[in-house]
Amino acid sequence: MKKVKPALLKGFDQEYLPGEQLQFNALVDLVRRNFERYGFLPIETPSAELKEVLTSKGGTEKEIYALSRLAAAEDDEAAAKGALRFDLTVPLARYVAMRERELAFPFRRYQIQRVWRGETPQAKKGRFREFYQCDIDIIGREHLSILAEAEIPSVIYSVFTEMAIGEFRIRINNRKLLKGILQGFSVPEDRASTVLRALDKIEREDPATVLHNLEREGLSGSAAKTLYELIATKRSTGDTLDVLQRFEQRNETFTHGLDELGRIVAAIREFGVPDSAFCVDLGVVRGLDYYTGTIYETTLVGAPELGSICSGGRYDDLASYFTDTRLPGVGISIGLTRLFSRLEGAGLLRPVPRTRAEVLVTTMDPQHLEKYLKM
Repeated sequence: MKKVKPALLKGFDQEYLPGEQLQFNALVDLVRRNFERYGFLPIETPSAELKEVLTSKGGTEKEIYALSRLAAAEDDEAAAKGALRFDLTVPLARYVAMRERELAFPFRRYQIQRVWRGETPQAKKGRFREFYQCDIDIIGREHLSILAEAEIPSVIYSVFTEMAIGEFRIRINNRKLLKGILQGFSVPEDRASTVLRALDKIEREDPATVLHNLEREGLSGSAAKTLYELIATKRSTGDTLDVLQRFEQRNETFTHGLDELGRIVAAIREFGVPDSAFCVDLGVVRGLDYYTGTIYETTLVGAPELGSICSGGRYDDLASYFTDTRLPGVGISIGLTRLFSRLEGAGLLRPVPRTRAEVLVTTMDPQHLEKYLKM
């Protein structure tokens, strides 16, 4: 009989020894426990969704794995119409749109499941094609208080404090504020996304490259330098708010964003998150076209090379592709497989018991075997 060489597919190769699996399971239990402590309710959605559901937002086709069988019949609906979910947000949107009459709003859900994404696998960077995500979202119907945006950091703080992986910082910003800043620098609406992409690379590229990219988008040399310094300079939360209060090119969008940011900072403190664990950081420029209010990124102070270990933000309408009901929300996602891989590599995970069993019964004398089995 011909032997098949045992091997794994690249990107689908996160397979642990029992001791590692116990550590991973302990992280899942910790995250679930903290989500439930804050009143989030569990849901699970199918691994496969209709292709038209998954592609409703557009631009994700290259990341999506379609379903097929090695010997599928022509009338196989799953093979013709199905694909694996690439995140947990689109399935949540479909779920809420289908069940909005059965749900109580604001709907607070958590979801811990695998997703599949056609990315280039990079094990050293914790990038895989199959991985666990841990999401929470608070969804309102027609309206959602900005206090929900202030509550999210308290959940993040609770999770990573109990995880005990070292000092971390929840970095927050506001998309309205960013939009208002760009308006203050006379950046046209059709150039805003590309300017934000350039600013998003501040921590990964040298200043000259970022400035060149800003000037290529139409900013003068002096304007590009002023904008770069405003966004890139690291300050305390108080100093950042003071700098923003003195911003000269104020406009309605900027003022609205700054007001939101100030109210959210005050509420985060009331939720019990210390200033040492969070900060306003104008360099957080994620969610280019999706987020509309507060945005979050969480990083480890002692291991910034790990990148963001938890991110998310506020969006105005979760399910506009599926329903006419306006469903604003706010949420975060922890890519747990990626996080586990990076923490394990950095030696930041706490050891766990090698077994859940507390008692070992051994056979000392074969003639008493029945008694041992009863024990």
